[in-house]
Amino acid sequence: MTLTAELPPRAPVDEAAFAALADLVRRGRVVALTGAGVSTGSGIPDYRGPDGSRRVTPMHHGDFLASADNRRRYWARSYAGWTRFRAARPNPVHHALARLETAGLVEQVITQNVDGLHQAAGSRRVLDLHGTLARVGCLRCGENYAREVVHEWMTAANPRFGATTDEVRPDGDVVLDPHQIGGFRLVHCVVCGSDLLQPDVVFFGGSVPKARVERAFAAVEGAAALLVLGSSLQVMSGYRFVRRADRLGTPVAVVTRGRTRGDAEATLRLDALLQDVLPRLADEVTGAPRATGATGAPSATGGAGVGAP
Repeated sequence: MTLTAELPPRAPVDEAAFAALADLVRRGRVVALTGAGVSTGSGIPDYRGPDGSRRVTPMHHGDFLASADNRRRYWARSYAGWTRFRAARPNPVHHALARLETAGLVEQVITQNVDGLHQAAGSRRVLDLHGTLARVGCLRCGENYAREVVHEWMTAANPRFGATTDEVRPDGDVVLDPHQIGGFRLVHCVVCGSDLLQPDVVFFGGSVPKARVERAFAAVEGAAALLVLGSSLQVMSGYRFVRRADRLGTPVAVVTRGRTRGDAEATLRLDALLQDVLPRLADEVTGAPRATGATGAPSATGGAGVGAP
């Protein structure tokens, strides 16, 4: 299955800015902060358009906790979208970052995505800031399950649920007609019996675990440069790391199409598609051109990874 997502309009690459970016990355000790724009080339659309306006409204933490009906709505939509979501494969941007890590230039990837595609592409030092759709946790007792296991439970509990979709969203939560949702049956934690099962992700309105935030801050504080890729930085969850780097005097390079909240703090700004910049950057700074025809066969569910705008 091939997934497609609408990409922003292509823009010419500013060659002077590209040369400055290459010089910065060659020095090493780079931390990359990645957003949904990294995965658009894998067919997973981002949350916002180039103008920063939100395209979709994801499930909020408080709504999920508020009622079983809300959880039923979320899980029916997420169940319907999971098959297509898990079919996503790493694209050349993911592979370029993995090559930069292998070359010893990128020390850490902090991703706001939940798709696991960085790990599937071969990156090893990945901090999944917002968690991963590949795991499910019980909010009552803390038990954890592989998403595939919970998906099988839901299939068994809903043998006549026929809702399908061609849609893919960065959090896997697609849109269904209300009449398709009403009969969906929730499954329960086998340890405590609760229906408070949630993907191991931070919903909007929720909080990133403190220890995870501290790990991300420590990585930024030890970096020689912060490289922001494919994020509009509209939410504080990612923007705070740009602010910290700026206060420390650490260079901040932003590569994405369209405006970002962090443009004022950026030392270097490249308004271009990541697909036009990252693979070429990896070629130039590592001196090892990528193999043509690489497809990135591992599944998006092969590693942890939450989407945030």
